[in-house]
Amino acid sequence: MASNAMTIEQISTVLNTIMGQATGISGIGNYAANSFVTIGQTALLTGYDPIMKAISQTLSQTIFSTRNYSPHFPRIRKNTQQYGNMVRKLRVADWDAQNNASYELSDGESVDMYQVKLNNVLQTNFYGQVTWERQLTTFRNQLDTAFQNAGEFGSFYSMLLTKANNQIKQTDETLARALVADGIAALIDENNGFRVVKLITAYNQDTGLSLTREDVYKPDNFPTFMAWVAARIERIKRMLTERVSIHHTNVTGKTIVNHTPYENQQMYIYAPIEFDLNMRALSVLFNDEKVKLGHNEIVSYWQDPQDPQRINMTPVYMGTDGTVKTASAAVNNTNVFGIIFDDDFLGYTVMNEHQNTTPMNSRGEYWNTFYKYVHRYWMDNAENAVVLLLE
Repeated sequence: MASNAMTIEQISTVLNTIMGQATGISGIGNYAANSFVTIGQTALLTGYDPIMKAISQTLSQTIFSTRNYSPHFPRIRKNTQQYGNMVRKLRVADWDAQNNASYELSDGESVDMYQVKLNNVLQTNFYGQVTWERQLTTFRNQLDTAFQNAGEFGSFYSMLLTKANNQIKQTDETLARALVADGIAALIDENNGFRVVKLITAYNQDTGLSLTREDVYKPDNFPTFMAWVAARIERIKRMLTERVSIHHTNVTGKTIVNHTPYENQQMYIYAPIEFDLNMRALSVLFNDEKVKLGHNEIVSYWQDPQDPQRINMTPVYMGTDGTVKTASAAVNNTNVFGIIFDDDFLGYTVMNEHQNTTPMNSRGEYWNTFYKYVHRYWMDNAENAVVLLLE
């Protein structure tokens, strides 16, 4: 369990499971978020013995198939100055107004100007890190058996290093993806009506209609519905800029008033809906600039590319009593439209990444390179966040 413990947890098994889902190798299945929040990571499956089965004897031409990968969810990575080591976060609750004593003076009496008014401070603490490693074995005899010259071997080794780097990037991305899914699942499980917006239900309430999910995609309904959705999103984003107490979890009886300026808001939208909006709705509207969603990133899938709009996760989050809460059942939802959240709602921090290379094994004529990782993945539902569902 990676949630609030002052330990560094091994997560390679969980990482492999999450990566299998994220790459489409295995179908979506529920797993508990407390196994990765304050870490969540991914790994790709390995292949055959690199000497005997993976590479043939040298041929007339070799193509080294590789390219650099640019990961998604870049904005939720935080530096160690923001969330390094063990972190405490302090918030102050608003204090009530009181009567102006200068207008309540009585003859022969005084007022106490030293009366104490204690600050109502909430402290939350973040602990825990996770760790795993990757290993790359390089064989000296590959130069003799599989390649024509040192140049080809150098190209092959460069391809291996690019693959290793791409895996590092996708590990960051996939655990970030899982973290976002945990944030969505946590809001749904918490069931705060201000933090979960069911778009079709709200649209029907506003218009007096009774559309279903299938109905909103019909040509006569979709442009008008999406224009309403764009307006509703702008209302939510505007409300998040106000100092109110309704879009976050209030902990231990300390009602905190938060606001999230526009520049501190992140919004992720399910990609096919964005594409449908661009092609089916904006093309028939007079002023398409008014209904663009203004997202930070479109998300091709939340957990599993084979079932892209579904999340299936047992979330972990902070309860109203200030303790870590694991949901009693998995949140399994196929209608995730998007999420809007404060920069500080969730994120991950790279605590330590490094690589070590062994000397050559003289007997086996190979050397190993180990890639080591210590990361922290965290979520704070006492910060503002709103999830949008196509329900």
